[in-house]
Amino acid sequence: MKLALRIAYDGTAFYGFQRQPDVRTVEGELLRILTRLGIIKDVESSDFKGASRTDRGVSALFNVVSFVPGERADLARPEVLNHHLMDAWVLGVAEVPDEFHPRFWAKSKTYRYYLVNEGFEREKMEECAELFTGEHDFSAFAKLEPGKDPIREVTRVGIEERQGYYVIEIEGKSFLWEMARRMVNAIRFCGLGILEPAEIRRMLNGEYTKKVPSAPPEGLILWRIDYPGLSFRTDEKGLRKAKRDLFERYSRVLTRAALLGDALLEL
Repeated sequence: MKLALRIAYDGTAFYGFQRQPDVRTVEGELLRILTRLGIIKDVESSDFKGASRTDRGVSALFNVVSFVPGERADLARPEVLNHHLMDAWVLGVAEVPDEFHPRFWAKSKTYRYYLVNEGFEREKMEECAELFTGEHDFSAFAKLEPGKDPIREVTRVGIEERQGYYVIEIEGKSFLWEMARRMVNAIRFCGLGILEPAEIRRMLNGEYTKKVPSAPPEGLILWRIDYPGLSFRTDEKGLRKAKRDLFERYSRVLTRAALLGDALLEL
């Protein structure tokens, strides 16, 4: 039997997803709790895998890890795991086939970026966003790793205007390192008149001297991963703990935002 966990986390509390020596990461936190509870023995024997290696500061509402549990598989429940985890939450569990791989079995991933409205020209933002859809060479919009194919397909880029900010939603099969954040900054630059759509088109055609810098990681969240035919079951106690923790964070940030907003208005 193999299990998959749907996990969420506050990326500002971690040095990214992938485990690293001497720093706190999402994967490291999960492994610490899973081994301490006896759900797995170690990484190798459990075939522990993750769907997306989000960067430092990037959050997730829907990331996935899978593993082969040991003797205490019964403890792999949101109610139990969320009691022990800090800054991360298990939102569901599913039994999956032995050959399941959370990264390769994903049909698509959706990222959201929350962007404060700086007086953008929305039509320009949408015009630039539309250029990213389809299959392109994203070398100008990513931090390339050796051996990684820069050709990626983006299936959708949506822009939603809300009170005081925008939500930019990007969906695709797979993403390069910093690709989503650099796309967001390109759309932002278009909205500010710093970049023109024609320049984005040329960059996607490989005509560039400088890459678009990445937007700050704190505004990005891995919102959803689609797995056809796979559903994650949860329990009320585990979900209630996650909601309570998230509301506490929301309250603190909202209070601080209100304070700083009034200070700006006073100046």
